[in-house]
Amino acid sequence: MRRKIYYCTKRAVLALDGRPRFRFSPMGTVFAAAGEEIQIKKNKYQQFGITVAGGNGDGQGLNQLYYPYGIFIDNEKSIYTADYSNHRIVKWKLNSNTGQIIAGGNGSGNQNNQLNFPTNIIFDKENNSFIVSDNLNRRVIRYFDNNQTNPEIIISNIKCFGLTIDKNGFIYTSDCSNHEVRRWKQGDEKGELVAGGNGQGNHLNQLNCPTNIFIDEDYSLYISDGKNHRVMKWRKDAKEGIIIAGGNGEGNSLKQLSYPEGVIVDDLDQIYVADCRNHRVVRWCEGNEEGEIVVSRNGKGSQSDQLNQPTGLSFDNEENLYVVDWFNHRIQKYEKI
Repeated sequence: MRRKIYYCTKRAVLALDGRPRFRFSPMGTVFAAAGEEIQIKKNKYQQFGITVAGGNGDGQGLNQLYYPYGIFIDNEKSIYTADYSNHRIVKWKLNSNTGQIIAGGNGSGNQNNQLNFPTNIIFDKENNSFIVSDNLNRRVIRYFDNNQTNPEIIISNIKCFGLTIDKNGFIYTSDCSNHEVRRWKQGDEKGELVAGGNGQGNHLNQLNCPTNIFIDEDYSLYISDGKNHRVMKWRKDAKEGIIIAGGNGEGNSLKQLSYPEGVIVDDLDQIYVADCRNHRVVRWCEGNEEGEIVVSRNGKGSQSDQLNQPTGLSFDNEENLYVVDWFNHRIQKYEKI
């Protein structure tokens, strides 16, 4: 009788007994030489999203968003989003019909109380602060206790799209213009190159306008390599990455992506990608040749089962999935089944 164990990656499977006894089938099922069957466990989600922020057309009202981009969900399920074209960061509390401006919102500009097309927000729990990529001002800013009057510019001269932070508090930035990702320790002026930096291109040591990024517990970076239509994984100290999603040219087959944006990884090591120009969220397991559609199977649109150029992705503490629906000026929540 076969014993079934549910994992996604080779790393997790090999950790069962430390010996490389397993092989992967093309369909993603893993069979053990000893007769065990290891199958991939997959979270399932409601196909009709719930609008939890925005959704009232584009505009500056507190019940509106205007091309939102990045997203963060805290333990109380409050939503923080970079409201890109409103030049502000907005917090939406659970079940609220309106948001609260916590940074910017005073028009585009470079003053302390202004932002200029912000793209992402992350939280630094150790310093009780949040950090914003202020894209067109070419800076990354730290705010303490929702205090706009005295923000700290921690990184300058960078057109930063993606932000993430590791468990040691090191900040990672994606730089679309320079086709690289850097790691920053407190006080760094240049940061340390950790991915790309070998010019614009599609080789494994290159990137082409990286956008969103994610880092796991092993310090592996997942990078949406936007104009290469792929997602790359760069292990710690690696000189080149591996393709874990897409990489087969731009297209809408399950082997392809079109300008990927948000990327996150769940506790089963499954990779979720906001497949922006395909108007869907897809899920991949490392080593698989193709992904599967998680939400938005009905093409571009504004219905509750559709998306229009999704960008940011996040999970809450119950593994519900949140999608920033860029062109619909809203954030959609897909409940885990």
